[in-house]
Amino acid sequence: MFPVLWLCGPPGVGKTSVAWELYSHLVRTGIESCFVDIDQLGICYPEPAGDPGRHRMKARNVDAVLAGFRAAGARCLIVSGVVDPACGVHVDQIPQAAVTVCRLRADREVLRQRFTGRGGPAELVDEVLREADALDASTFADACVDTSGLLVDEVARRVGERTGGWPASALDRPADAPEPSAVTAAGRSSATARAEPSAELPVLWLCGATGVGKSTVGFEVYRRVLRTGATAAYLDLDQLGFCRPVPDDPAHHRLKARNLAAVWRTYRAAGAQCLIMSGPVEDEATVTAYAEALPATEITLCRLHAGRQHLTERIMSRGQGGSWAQPGDPLRGQSGTHLRHVADRAVASAAGLEDAGIGDLRIDTDGHTVEQVADAITADAALSGRLSRCFVRATEVPPVAARPMGSIAAAPAAVPAMPSASPTESSPAGR
Repeated sequence: MFPVLWLCGPPGVGKTSVAWELYSHLVRTGIESCFVDIDQLGICYPEPAGDPGRHRMKARNVDAVLAGFRAAGARCLIVSGVVDPACGVHVDQIPQAAVTVCRLRADREVLRQRFTGRGGPAELVDEVLREADALDASTFADACVDTSGLLVDEVARRVGERTGGWPASALDRPADAPEPSAVTAAGRSSATARAEPSAELPVLWLCGATGVGKSTVGFEVYRRVLRTGATAAYLDLDQLGFCRPVPDDPAHHRLKARNLAAVWRTYRAAGAQCLIMSGPVEDEATVTAYAEALPATEITLCRLHAGRQHLTERIMSRGQGGSWAQPGDPLRGQSGTHLRHVADRAVASAAGLEDAGIGDLRIDTDGHTVEQVADAITADAALSGRLSRCFVRATEVPPVAARPMGSIAAAPAAVPAMPSASPTESSPAGR
């Protein structure tokens, strides 16, 4: 069985920060490890009627990506994110894993301050505290750590203590082969296999240099598609590739493509009619690798472009926290010198992509709001005839208030015609 440590708890308790610290520590000590933020494995709406909160969907996607991580050499997985307050993790959906659940908690006033301090809407505070109370009354976790007044590294240390030194105890046991129960070696359930489409389904892929706004714009397009009533999914490709080390796959494209295919099958089984995804592209070979992982789809690659000034401004803003709390963000908190080096590389990357003519569409983001760029994408894609009716209908959605490029996108719960989402869910922006 594959060792999995799942950190759960209410919003503001520190799940993602602590999980990333644990993941980074394992990598530093030479243990091949991987990480996923569970919110990133459940952005598919409207949610199935029989799966409120999409907890079973998310658990199935954990099982789906395990095969890819295992093939990349990982020996354990850390998961951060919300769970069903009533029953915890749906371990029956993860037959390949030996799951250890550690619940993080904090005092009510601490949660209130953390949630609003990170930009959480004040009107959701009561809901956050109700969720915290429900979790405090639960009994499903294997361990619990109070994070009140503690720094991230101290919480991570206590998690290790309370879980018996995980993953050492699990890694000491002989490794089992993946179990063939409901999931095959490719991470493909029988229910998912039945969901394979008979016609090609549309995929819109937003690419471009670091700081160009891939995730910000991609998520805005996704919100528009949802407001048409279509069932749609969104994926940030980088969130599928947190696994180190992978020496024979330095950009992790092979790993991310495999995990993309596995997660997309789950979304198809949930009724998804289209996929919007964001992620980097270096060359045509990269495009081909992902296209081969998504049979029975028609990919439209949209390259966003920006000049030096705008790329530098956005990268500097990300370094100062002017974006969503992206798990593993390589820019947040970095020095000005480092960020300027990143900006120089981004400018060079943008020039290389421009020279190579990468993409079916090319949209300039300089001087435009998120909404204006999304308008240009949906209009151009609709006119080109590459995308299905669900994207054409997205051009008919009334615009919302304009936001500058690189601003933080609203959480999924803000999307009309979509069931209310947990306030814990993160949304992509500013990349």
